[in-house]
Amino acid sequence: MSRDLLVAGGGIGGLAAALAAHRAGWQARVFEQTRSLIEVGAGLQLGPNATRILRQWGLLEEARAMGCEPQRMVARDAMTGRELSSMPLGLDFQVRYDAPYLTLHRADLHGLLLSAVRDQGVALHTGHRIRGLEQDGHGVRLHVEGAAAPHEGDALVAADGLWSVLRQDLLGDRAARPSDHVALRGMAPMAQLPTQWHAPEVTAWLAPGLHVVTYPVQAGHTLNIVCVTRRAVEGQYTGWDLPATRERVQRVLAGVWPGLRELPDAVPRWGSWVLHDRPPVAGPEQMARRRVALLGDAAHPMRPYLAQGAAMAIEDAFELGRVLSAVDGAVIDVSAALARYALNRWERCARVQRRSLRNAGIFHASGLKRLARDAALRAMGRRLMDVPWLYGP
Repeated sequence: MSRDLLVAGGGIGGLAAALAAHRAGWQARVFEQTRSLIEVGAGLQLGPNATRILRQWGLLEEARAMGCEPQRMVARDAMTGRELSSMPLGLDFQVRYDAPYLTLHRADLHGLLLSAVRDQGVALHTGHRIRGLEQDGHGVRLHVEGAAAPHEGDALVAADGLWSVLRQDLLGDRAARPSDHVALRGMAPMAQLPTQWHAPEVTAWLAPGLHVVTYPVQAGHTLNIVCVTRRAVEGQYTGWDLPATRERVQRVLAGVWPGLRELPDAVPRWGSWVLHDRPPVAGPEQMARRRVALLGDAAHPMRPYLAQGAAMAIEDAFELGRVLSAVDGAVIDVSAALARYALNRWERCARVQRRSLRNAGIFHASGLKRLARDAALRAMGRRLMDVPWLYGP
């Protein structure tokens, strides 16, 4: 039997899926709508649940070299700058979970996966805008704008992101919903920052209706900064990298600790995006149907309050490769394998989505809820910040 996988989307999830499929003995073809395979965005965090997979793919050491290994995760009061609690992330954490915690620039991780799939000879097709799909008992067909005929394969992975065309074609549901949470993000050269910002730490600065996350990326040369606030949606909001002004960030940070108010001046360019999501995955049928599997944001977009978006896409890809390796065309066919993928992934993805939504309320708490949160962090910080069910093997 042939083993030909079509992958819609050339982002982190799509490239990870192509790499996992190739390692499982399949041929993969990636179709990306942009003309060049360049990732936009800023920093991301990868817990040991994701870095263990990078190690199995032979990519961990390169990821370590281009990223950072923070030594602590810290929660601080954004109004006063005082530390509320912390959790070690260095060697102790690595020994506990058998893999490190990394922070990377999104483009660096994307480039690492891109080099890996190119080295394996995966076919990469850019400038291919996806229009829809068809499937039957013999295969799947991917329709691309301007193509004389559809691309045919044995299976299809829809990794075409938050506004997935294929998800709507497959499930018939609505587009992802915008929230009133807006993220402002920027990158500051460490050389332009006071030494207090050079610590190898992931810090969440918590304030009523606002939080800021800071951590180093690019081998410690750059500080990634994300400010998330609650604002009514204004103007265009469907892009990932819309411009934002320094003055807007300064208004958002008015009233916080003076050290935080200094950050906007060190960032050459600020971007913004309105956070979108979907309700948590309700069942396996929302992640695969017959010969088509949904992966990453196309399957389970989530808010960034657990820092697991990229990690969940990598986990999806790893599980996809595992089930595809078992396809023999006799006992286990493509539909059965993808059904197993969906069964093995949906509950975990839904749990992460729910935890991310819950954390939004905790991070932005005010009044008595804020006081109770801070007291709990001081008393049981490490226990509250650690997530063994997520990070563990």
